Amino acid sequence: MLRLIASAFALVLLALPALAAETFTKAAFMKAQEMGQPILVHVTAPWCPTCKAQAPVVSLLEKERAELKVFLVDFDSQKDVLRDFRVSTQSTLIAFDGKTEKARSAGETDPAKIRALLP
Repeated sequence: MLRLIASAFALVLLALPALAAETFTKAAFMKAQEMGQPILVHVTAPWCPTCKAQAPVVSLLEKERAELKVFLVDFDSQKDVLRDFRVSTQSTLIAFDGKTEKARSAGETDPAKIRALLP
């Protein structure tokens, strides 16, 4: 029963648009770094089931932490950004505290482990 409720909750969250997540641009990323914001870069692809599983967790973190800036990097079209971040797979999450990378993970969907990435 608990699994059914959790699945229903996840589906509802998937249907909601991301609050403040924005498509990655170097200028916006650098501005967030200069402001010393906690940042989460989410490398995603529309065809990726793991990315879809991560999306509600990332949205929830945005709701919980108003200061968190989330940037979405499209795995298929932003190859230059992938090179800059040394990312080779979709569903990669990279956490920054201002200009300092604090943690990264690929393929993680456990909400507690994703939350633990953040500074």
